[in-house]
Formats: sequence, structure tokens, C-alpha cells
Amino acid sequence: DFDLNLIGNNFLRWERENYWTARGVVFDIGNATQQAIHRIANGVKPELAGGTNETMNGNGSLMRILPLVFYLLDKPVKERFEITRLVSSITHRHIRSVIACFYYLEFARKIIQGEEKFEIYKSFQTEISSFLVEESIQADEISIFDRLLQQNIFELSEDNIFSSGYVLDTLEAAIWCLLTTNSYSEAVLKAINLGNDTDTTGAVTGGLAGLLYGINNIPEKWLHQLARYDEIEDLANRLSIKIIS
Repeated sequence: DFDLNLIGNNFLRWERENYWTARGVVFDIGNATQQAIHRIANGVKPELAGGTNETMNGNGSLMRILPLVFYLLDKPVKERFEITRLVSSITHRHIRSVIACFYYLEFARKIIQGEEKFEIYKSFQTEISSFLVEESIQADEISIFDRLLQQNIFELSEDNIFSSGYVLDTLEAAIWCLLTTNSYSEAVLKAINLGNDTDTTGAVTGGLAGLLYGINNIPEKWLHQLARYDEIEDLANRLSIKIIS
């Protein structure tokens, strides 16, 4: 189920005990994430561990947030937002990171419910915008998301899509890749070929593309190159059983 303290403690285990690392060793930690984990180790509550400075809006919470969608599926929108805020705040507590995670999870939720990707995108320009206003989010923070909430990002050329470690760049790149392609492999390859923070952009794009096109659309040879493939498959199966039950 959902236990924020357990999640925070697992981050600590990941850093210090190599828990659920790909090959038994932690090979990289972003600065914001590392600082948050050290705060948790020093007794700070997980929901208060993430940095709140505007400069600490890397993509660290966005890249890990997707599994939360299965817990949020049937909850009211205000509760979905609040839980998203809590889980993002473990490492990234600034409202910009929270909004990015919320938009991403809401998009994933709509895909699971069977909605078409362009219909989701267009409906969000009203739904997400209105919700953020109702939540009294500052207007200047909402406006930062204008390329998603006010424009047709899929009409932009690749030169105008950025794939940096900044949370907004990653979210925009993932949505752009999803909307301008027609298969899992095409979306993920397009994301990776943007360059810069390729692994994260590919993962964030792949999360939505995987939900949209299904596991059978993921190239078999890609799956079996994954580190700890059997354990990941077992974890996915156990999650599926829990959701169904």
C-alpha cells in the first residue's frame, strides 16, 4: 500500500545498501536527491526532505513517480494531487516539480482509462489549468507550463524541444515525443536521440508509451537486455495481481 516513511527509508537503503540497483552498485545520484536522502538519514520527515529552492527543479522526482499512478487511479483529484505532492517532495518539494509530476501522472491515468493521447492533451489545457487555479497555485508558476497548457507543443520543431535535466524540459520532451510518434520504439528512440539527459527522457517517455501501446509493442530484444529482467517481471506480475484484487 502507501507508506511515505517506507518509501523514504527505501531511498536510504538504495543509497547505502544498493537496494534495487541495476547491477549492485549506485553509480549516480543527483545533488537534490542526495541532499534529500541525507536529510532523511538525519531524521527529517520524508515529505519535508526535498529542497524547495527554485534552482532545485531537476527531473529526479519525475523520473521515479510513475508507479504511483496505480495507487491513485480511483482517488479524487485533490487527493491525487496531495499524494503526488508528498511523494515528489521526498526529493523535490518545489511546486514546479510537483506540478510536473501531477501532469505526468494524470496523463498516465487517462491513458490507462483508454483515452486517446491528443484528446488527453487538449482536455488538460482546461482541466489541469482550472485545477491549479482552484488550488491557489501562483499564476506565474502555472504560466511556466504554457507550452503544454496553452499551446500545441506537438507542432514545435525538434530544435525547440530540450532534453536537459530540468524537470519542465523533461516533461515537455516526453509529451512531445509521445504525440509526434506512433509506436513505443519510435517514441523512445526519438526521446533518446534528443541527446543530453537521454536516459531520463527515454524513461519518462517510455513510461507513457508503455501504457499507451502495451508490453507486446515493446521490442522483445529490448526487454531481455534489461538488468534484473526476471526480478522486474516478477515485481510487475505481483503488482498486477494486487491491482486486480
